[in-house]
Amino acid sequence: MSGDVVNLRQFRKQKVRSDKEKQAEQNRIAFGRTKAEKTLTRALNEKAEKTLDQGRLERPDETKD
Repeated sequence: MSGDVVNLRQFRKQKVRSDKEKQAEQNRIAFGRTKAEKTLTRALNEKAEKTLDQGRLERPDETKD
């Protein structure tokens, strides 16, 4: 009927460590890219935007007199 005895201080510290590790993993994914990878991504995004803008049809501004 009795459960395991748990030291709350150690439990809290372990929880903080695991939370910090989860945050660190997310940061490694978000910010852990090399300069070359960032540059490549930026260049691809600019190329895609430029290609999209080239296909856009612009209407002449209609002026109301």
